[in-house]
Order: sequence, then structure tokens, then C-alpha cells
Amino acid sequence: MIDFYTASTVNGYKVAIALEELGLPYMVHDLNLGELEQKRPDYLKINPNGRIPAIVDRESGTAIFESGACLVYLAEKTGKLTGATAEARGRVNSWVFLQTSGVGPMQGQANVFLHYFGEDLPRVAARYVNETKRLYSIVNDRLGVSEWLADDYSIADIAMFPWMIISDYADVSLSDYPNIKAWTERMHARPAVQRGLGVPPKREIADRAAAVQAILQR
Repeated sequence: MIDFYTASTVNGYKVAIALEELGLPYMVHDLNLGELEQKRPDYLKINPNGRIPAIVDRESGTAIFESGACLVYLAEKTGKLTGATAEARGRVNSWVFLQTSGVGPMQGQANVFLHYFGEDLPRVAARYVNETKRLYSIVNDRLGVSEWLADDYSIADIAMFPWMIISDYADVSLSDYPNIKAWTERMHARPAVQRGLGVPPKREIADRAAAVQAILQR
């Protein structure tokens, strides 16, 4: 059994989709980010960074935090959605880490400066929007020669997908990236992906906005 600490955010959906694809039993702990439940002392023992998602594997007692690390752990635990060789796993993880180190941070900052910062800084917002577009171009090029990011369907696709389906929020249109758009349609067609996008049920937007403001004001 996996204890899954999450909220209705893109990084949480990555792990939810993986759990559904892998068929692992799990219990959802839905943290209210607007109430800063992710900063509670009991949760900080699981994730000292005070973010979601995190998982605890009851079988081993192992706590894993950071969405990319959760994906790698679950894939390696089951031997699924990752490569069968070190070389193949390296290819999978290259795309996972491009998402966690590039797409997520750049698109996330674009979202903040476009919608939440409280001060109009168009040049700053443009810097993050343009970098997001550059990264999307890399992904789009890859998907022009391969159905999935790392040859076979894997945690690489799961890592990228939740961010790219909210691209419009960062002023990035998928119409400019036809290979990504077709790939998101393939992803949406997977029943486990559809189930994962509903875990947990979405809270009101105001809760997420309050959480962002709380982080900015720390």
C-alpha cells in the first residue's frame, strides 16, 4: 500500500497517473494547500520541503518526495514504465528530469508572473514564457520522430503530460506544437490517465491562489 500525499495540482497528477497505470494500491491524503496543510510538522517529517506530492511505501516504510523521484521510485519498484536496461532507463530519466528541472520550473514561473505575482512585470513574464516555448519545441521535435518521449510509453510521458495540458495558462498554445497536441490526445485516450486526473477531486481555484500568495509572502 502506498500513502499518497497530494492535491489537485499538475505535480500531484503525475504521481496519480503513475499509480493508476501501475495498478498499485494507494490511499489518498488530500492536502488543502490554501490552509497550508503541506507545512504541518507531521507532513514535514515526510517531505521536509513542504510541497506535494509525496509518497510513503508502507511495505518498506520509505518516504519519497519530489514528483520526479516518486515516479522513478514507483517505476523501479514495479519494473514497469521505465527501461529494461540501464541505457533505456537513462533515456527515460533524461526526459523526466527535463520536465522537473526545465518545463515545470519555467512554466510555473510563467504562471506566477502572469497571474499571481501582484505586480505587472511583462519583461520578467516574457522571459519565462519564452523559455517555456523553447522547451516545448524540444519536446515537439522529439514527438515528431517518436510516438512517446523515450521510445515506449513511460514515466517520461506521465511527467510531461499534466503540465502541457495547461499550456494556455502560460500563454503557450499547443496549436503551435502539433506533435505535442497529437501526443496529448494519445495520453487522454488512456483510461488510467483519465482516472489519475481525477485524483484528488479539484478544489476551488481560490484555494490554489491563496496557497501561491502564502508562498510569495513567506
